Amino acid sequence: MSLINVGICGASGKMGKALIRAVDNNNKLSLTGALEHKANTNVGKDSGVIANIEPTGVNITSDTDKFFAECDAIIDFSFADASVENIKAATAHNCSYVLGTTGFNEAQVNLIKSFSKSISIMHAANMSVGVNVALHYTELLSKSLNEDYDVEIHEMHHREKIDSPSGTALALGNAVAKGRHIDLSEKSIKSRWGIEQPRKRGDIGFSTQRGGDVIGDHIVTFAGNGERLEIAHKATNRDVFANGAVRAILWLKNKEPGYYNMKDVLGLN
Repeated sequence: MSLINVGICGASGKMGKALIRAVDNNNKLSLTGALEHKANTNVGKDSGVIANIEPTGVNITSDTDKFFAECDAIIDFSFADASVENIKAATAHNCSYVLGTTGFNEAQVNLIKSFSKSISIMHAANMSVGVNVALHYTELLSKSLNEDYDVEIHEMHHREKIDSPSGTALALGNAVAKGRHIDLSEKSIKSRWGIEQPRKRGDIGFSTQRGGDVIGDHIVTFAGNGERLEIAHKATNRDVFANGAVRAILWLKNKEPGYYNMKDVLGLN
């Protein structure tokens, strides 16, 4: 069986390094490319050395044309604006795409979905198997627990994370909204600073913390009268996300163009 030639966008970031290690460690994949912005100080360096493993022989590059031309599949955990341009380039080279970037606006998501008419794209706010199981059961619980149960979603990440709330927290909110057949944008509580009105029935509250080196904690609380039910997930290393992305790359092989998610990959749909 031929190996899948994989390229990694944002290769010298925290997730990029974890992805390099995961791809290099999988006997069905071949690390073919490692992409970074031209101003990144790691351009030209061996991707394995940057990821603290043995040299891979694949140097980090900023040459997008060469990068995409040499890859069958791409894993991207970079930034929203960069990811949109990357997917556009991947479409021109018929690369399948695993997208873990967060922070997209609605127009960018719609553009990404339009690209999926030409290539297969698996897009998830969180690649962890555990998180995606949590998303699945959050939706199921929301179908069973009506608006007598108030929903609060709390997340905490490291001090360097910029977007808030996290993409995973929003995905959990959308799981609640889907289970209850409501529009999340109309039911979200985004801030409680200062004097607030009493909570409205059916609202979904979000709270955020940033600090230290926390990789990712998420808790969904269903608070009723006399009882609370919680679904929690805590990541202790980035390997869980990298391993999920590798699983998705393998699943996408020979898939028809389309816009997929981790529930598809895990058979939860």
